[in-house]
Amino acid sequence: MAAEIEAGNTRYTSKIQATTRQTAQLLLLKPALMRMLRVHVHGANNIDGVEGAFIVFGNHSSHLDAPLILCSLPSRMAKRVATGAAGDFFFGNWLKSASMALFMNGFPIDRGKGGKGKRGMSGQLLSDGVPLLLFPEGTRSRTGAMGPFVPGVASLCISRGVPALPVALVGAYEAWPSKQKHLPKGRPEVHVVFGRPMTPLPGEIAHEFNERMRRQVLQLHDTTARAYGKKTLAEYERKVALDRAHETEIAALAEHAREQADKQEDPQ
Repeated sequence: MAAEIEAGNTRYTSKIQATTRQTAQLLLLKPALMRMLRVHVHGANNIDGVEGAFIVFGNHSSHLDAPLILCSLPSRMAKRVATGAAGDFFFGNWLKSASMALFMNGFPIDRGKGGKGKRGMSGQLLSDGVPLLLFPEGTRSRTGAMGPFVPGVASLCISRGVPALPVALVGAYEAWPSKQKHLPKGRPEVHVVFGRPMTPLPGEIAHEFNERMRRQVLQLHDTTARAYGKKTLAEYERKVALDRAHETEIAALAEHAREQADKQEDPQ
């Protein structure tokens, strides 16, 4: 299997492909993104000097997330990054597959829904010196709140000895939430916030490093959100909790009403 994966990795490591991808990102992807959004990048100095393989990760709430991160990274880094994407969604037809390859060096992640991902591909790419862009939540948030991180990214960093580059995306959910069928309108404001590279501590296991990674993204996001008058992840989580409590209360009232109706029909 390793030999099969390695044989198929030429596109991800090719210097010619990287140059083509860099041109496509600079001339097509980035201008299109800047026409749709007002993008502000913070903390770019935190990733100065990062070389070799790494994993850039962040919160995930919009189809804009990967393009936003790639277009905010220095070009020398972005052209080499391979983006993990849902195999069942982005690699189901040739047009999506070709777009993912051209702009984002995409490779399929198998989510167990009939995708085309190959087991072990992320690790092999890192071993080949290819940086990755992965979202530890595994799927887009449907509420704006950040979901739990799956420890796979942390495990890869530990096993392959590569740093994790945290990035927080502020405003991406409002710009293009999952239920919105059209592209963003009115050039909404989005902030891309890079933190300092993170490395596992001596003896730190994947679940512990994973939790540190999640807390770092949360801190980067909410600090920036408060500074610019945006919703914090904590506020999104609070709204989700209130909505669930409201739904539970309505369900309880409905159940109580049914019980009262049953008693009236059957007084015995």
